[in-house]
Amino acid sequence: MDFLKVALLFLATAIAEIVGCYLPWLVFKQDKTAWLLIPAALSLGIFAWLLTLHPSAAGRTYAAYGGVYIAVALAWLYLVDGVALTRWDMAGAGIALAGMAVIVLQPTSL
Repeated sequence: MDFLKVALLFLATAIAEIVGCYLPWLVFKQDKTAWLLIPAALSLGIFAWLLTLHPSAAGRTYAAYGGVYIAVALAWLYLVDGVALTRWDMAGAGIALAGMAVIVLQPTSL
């Protein structure tokens, strides 16, 4: 699987996880309808399924995914929560994405 496909799969995985966690947060912290727990559960199920589509071993997939999750969570902070990102947020996301790239782009045989 090429790097772009893996990166897009990680992006979809992160969005599914964040939606699955954000909706219960709305229910419990913002007193939104409990009906949001249904799409939250579906989103977390999709998140788990998407993780199974990655070509690497589970532990390596989770490690690389962490970098993308950090960047997507910060994008969510900006786009959904309306919080301005700092240069430290941006630097941290860049470092996390570089770590993901190192893991994903490693040679298959050494």
